Amino acid sequence: QLQLVESGGGSVQAGGSLRLSCEVSGYSVSIGSMAWFRQTPGKEREGVAYINSYDKIRYPDSVKGRFTLSKDNDKNILYLQMDTLKPEDTAMYYCAARRSEYYSLSLSDYHYWGQGTQVAVSS
Repeated sequence: QLQLVESGGGSVQAGGSLRLSCEVSGYSVSIGSMAWFRQTPGKEREGVAYINSYDKIRYPDSVKGRFTLSKDNDKNILYLQMDTLKPEDTAMYYCAARRSEYYSLSLSDYHYWGQGTQVAVSS
C-alpha cells in the first residue's frame, strides 16, 4: 500500500516561507503523477501543484510564481517550497498520488492521500 507522509507545516508571518515535504513509501503501485492540495474549513480541497513522472510541473494562477515543486528521487520525497506566503494560503496541505501521468488537479482523480500538514500565515 502506498503511503504518503507530509511534514513541514507551521506558522509564519505574511511574506515568509515554508517548505513542505511528502515522503513516499510502499511502492505497491506505479506512480504516474503527484500533487499538493490544500483545504480550509468549509471549502473544497484545491490543487496547488502538480508533477508527473516526466517531471512536467503545473501550478494554478493562485500560487504561480510563489510555490515551487521539486523532488528527491533518492529519498522518495516530494517538496513544496512556498514563498511570499499570504494569509489566504492558510490551510491544511495534503500530498496526493495517482497512477495516471496525465495532468489533473481534480480532487477526484487522486487515489492516495497523506494525512496533511497545517500551514498558518498571519498578517
